[in-house]
Amino acid sequence: MKVFEEIKQLLSNKNPFVCYVKPNETIWNLLVQKTDKITVFSDQSGFVFVPFNEGVKLVIPFDGNLFLQGNLENLEKQSAEKFISENTQKEAFENLVSKGVSAIFHGEFDKVVLSRKIVFEQQIAIVATFQNLIISYENAFRYLFYHPSIGLWMGATPELLVKINANHFETVALAGTQLFSENISWQTKEIEEQQFVTDYIVSKVTNKVNQLIVSDAKTIKVGNLVHLKSNIAGILSPAFNANELVNELHPTPAVCGLPKERTIDFILKNEGYNRKYYAGFLGEWNSNNQTNLFVNLRCLEVENEVVNIYVGCGITKDSNPEKEYIETENKSMTMRNILVFSDR
Repeated sequence: MKVFEEIKQLLSNKNPFVCYVKPNETIWNLLVQKTDKITVFSDQSGFVFVPFNEGVKLVIPFDGNLFLQGNLENLEKQSAEKFISENTQKEAFENLVSKGVSAIFHGEFDKVVLSRKIVFEQQIAIVATFQNLIISYENAFRYLFYHPSIGLWMGATPELLVKINANHFETVALAGTQLFSENISWQTKEIEEQQFVTDYIVSKVTNKVNQLIVSDAKTIKVGNLVHLKSNIAGILSPAFNANELVNELHPTPAVCGLPKERTIDFILKNEGYNRKYYAGFLGEWNSNNQTNLFVNLRCLEVENEVVNIYVGCGITKDSNPEKEYIETENKSMTMRNILVFSDR
């Protein structure tokens, strides 16, 4: 397909670009920057790529660059590798979870989201892997982002940060994770975890928007996983604009915890690595008066010819360290199941 040949050429020439497919759509979008300069995001219309905490808030502007669209046709999934976990991070991550639970019992915070980086020292075929990602996760926001100064990222995120159309906004409270089965039963830990996120978002917007609607939590399936999700929608008041809404929401308790400032501090001091753009956000900003932003989850980074897969889980007072480690293993399969070696 033409778009994938174009991506190969862009990568070879080290041209900044993003290719993305919106949830449940079959239209590919390719935005190519004509220079390799870094454009720092400050409300320009374009595709934004924003880190979890510190780092460059990047935008590829629509204005002055090349934007192409087309239909996905006749995509075939490539044979993916079977990566077996060596459990080398198991003890360290379980100790980190235990430390988080202890902090909760000592009243430091109510919930914290802890993560880890899984490194595969193996070159992958980027375009073939991206094709697998597009085919495998139709109801996720799928993307491939490259800038020579930032690196290469791709992902299939199930989590909407915010959708804005004129003054109408939508967001979600997504939390709780299980492997898919025919008989899903949610435990108190997952229900409370998701409710924390819902309550936080509602508290941040309730006095600043009109006609606020919050749905009951429902189970959704993404790949081999299921989550609990509530939809939240309303009308932005004239005194509360899109920038302010995004600043209130990011980072959500689904990627850091509650209270936000304390949990971010705990994460930065204890996780032992830089999340970079994992758990940040990305997407279209002010495209034809619409904004569609997603939380950067279920993602990988290609760095110095190795693959970094980022995964995390929500920790509450009821968390079991071993079960939380298993949850991150399950989440990592979203990316691991689509990897194709570079000699293919």
